Amino acid sequence: MSEQPQSLDGPDLWQSVSRLHAWLEADQPYDGQEGLFLRMLKLQEEVGEVAQAVIGATGQNPRKGTTHTWDDVQAELCDVVITALVALRTLTPDARAVFAGHLAQVTERSLGARRG
Repeated sequence: MSEQPQSLDGPDLWQSVSRLHAWLEADQPYDGQEGLFLRMLKLQEEVGEVAQAVIGATGQNPRKGTTHTWDDVQAELCDVVITALVALRTLTPDARAVFAGHLAQVTERSLGARRG
């Protein structure tokens, strides 16, 4: 029996984000603005891992050859999303509402005014 996937805006997703945020906050060597900056830099690290996985999946480095799969790319993209949501939660305890509002704005801006 397989697990049901979490809804993008469901409580399970945001509960997980809150739990991950609390776990990270419980054992941070840096706090305040420095800790906040480092949390944001973690996102850049994860994006770099996506690039590394794409290069590895396509064999673009002739010295290394094919080192990753497209499943690896998917996993790295998921890490980017998780890291971004935890970073957002670091900025605001109301991350769910902030994200939902921004997603609605982007959706309306992108899909609401169709060009003909």
